[in-house]
Amino acid sequence: MENNQPIIVKRVKKVAGGHHGGAWKIAFADFATAMMAFFLVMWLMTVATPEQKKLISGYFQDPVGFSESASPYVIDLGGTPTPAPDRTLNPEPQEEQSPAEDAQADVDKLQAESVAEEVERERLELLLQELQNKVEENPQLQNFKDQILFEITQDGLRIQIMDAENRPMFASGSARLQPYFEDILLAMTDTIAAVPNKISVSGHTDAAPFVGRGGYGNWELSSDRANAARRVLIAGGYDDEQVARVVGYASSALFDRENALNPVNRRIDIVVLTKKAQRAIEGEQSDATADEAPAVPGAAPVAPAAAAPAAPGDPLPDGQLRERLNIFEEGVLQFDQPAE
Repeated sequence: MENNQPIIVKRVKKVAGGHHGGAWKIAFADFATAMMAFFLVMWLMTVATPEQKKLISGYFQDPVGFSESASPYVIDLGGTPTPAPDRTLNPEPQEEQSPAEDAQADVDKLQAESVAEEVERERLELLLQELQNKVEENPQLQNFKDQILFEITQDGLRIQIMDAENRPMFASGSARLQPYFEDILLAMTDTIAAVPNKISVSGHTDAAPFVGRGGYGNWELSSDRANAARRVLIAGGYDDEQVARVVGYASSALFDRENALNPVNRRIDIVVLTKKAQRAIEGEQSDATADEAPAVPGAAPVAPAAAAPAAPGDPLPDGQLRERLNIFEEGVLQFDQPAE
């Protein structure tokens, strides 16, 4: 028998999803354009000056009258030819700095000063390290390293050379330097002269009253000792124009306040000044010149050296140096019964 069965074929019709359209793209493009215009307006409001804002306001209030009486370009962003405005109808306003611009200028000035001070401090720290290395490497200075103190202060690098119990820097009660103190100063002269900063030299005594000629006391003695130290620096090749101040403090600024008679109170301070401290000193000296008063209250005035200084960077031979120092010290008074 034949088995004739029908063959059934099922066809599944696949229908694609409906087309959603591109309206969202247009909406997004409009949104992006609006945001770009918004940020452009915000940027223009930030960079525009008050005068430019007034011009923009005038343009939107009366576009026709504005374009007829002034330039059609409200803000010149560069590259656009701008006709010269009619100064009779719209005079050019005077340029004035806004409070924000003044504040920014002050901030920039403070930042520049801060950077300059930081660079100067690094220079002084390098000088401090070099002086310390010189003391460690020089056999003559090693014997006196306990009497030499280096420190960085707000005024600059301070070099303090102090008396020891049995090793004074000066002859008792006078401004005549001991030979070893001259060697210390001469050894450091070239290093100090390597930086462009000016220096201040000050002399200090202990609180023991000076016994000697009337009218001559610790104020005069401390000033004479500071000036004697300055003369050694000049004789060693330091530029006299780089000395900003030479002053004596007597016992008004003791190193050891608990023991006013401690030998360390008798000392010479050499400060490599910062620019700020130098300007302050020069301002004091200018005021003192105008008022005919000493720059430092209570400090005895110091007369300039009579002999001509040596050329900077050209140290004298040892024999000639000693001879010049002796000439410098000929006028120093000596006393038979002084107190240190």
